[in-house]
Amino acid sequence: MAEKKKTTTRTKGRNTSAKVWTDEERAAMQEHAREMKAAARGRKQKQDGEADVQEKLAEMPPEDRAIAERIHAIVKEHAPTLSPRTWYGMPAYANEAGKVVCFFTPAAKFKERYASFGFNAEANLDEGTMWPTAWAITKLTKSDESTIADLVRKAVG
Repeated sequence: MAEKKKTTTRTKGRNTSAKVWTDEERAAMQEHAREMKAAARGRKQKQDGEADVQEKLAEMPPEDRAIAERIHAIVKEHAPTLSPRTWYGMPAYANEAGKVVCFFTPAAKFKERYASFGFNAEANLDEGTMWPTAWAITKLTKSDESTIADLVRKAVG
């Protein structure tokens, strides 16, 4: 008689009834999957990316949209080599290799109290042994806009 093999599950010891992802995180992952499929089919061109970002900007609540539109203009002006695209359903800017350098996360997307502007590892922001990669934003001042412009120029420089 063959001995029955004991199986284990990956969820052993975990509460499987608890949500692993929030609804907002799940939606972002689904958007990212759609973006990746579209890119794999070769559909996405620089113009399509701009249209996608404009669509996402239009969907944002007014407070997020005002910040995101200013950041979009700053990135386009100070880092024209970056291509606008969406990343997890958020406005982002990619280098020639298609790697996302910087991105905007609206406060409403994950029900946060602030929006954020962040950079990925492709950004050339290295300074010493530790440096920030994301900034919380509740509103943009002229000084903030200048800081973002400097960071974006440095990121692609």
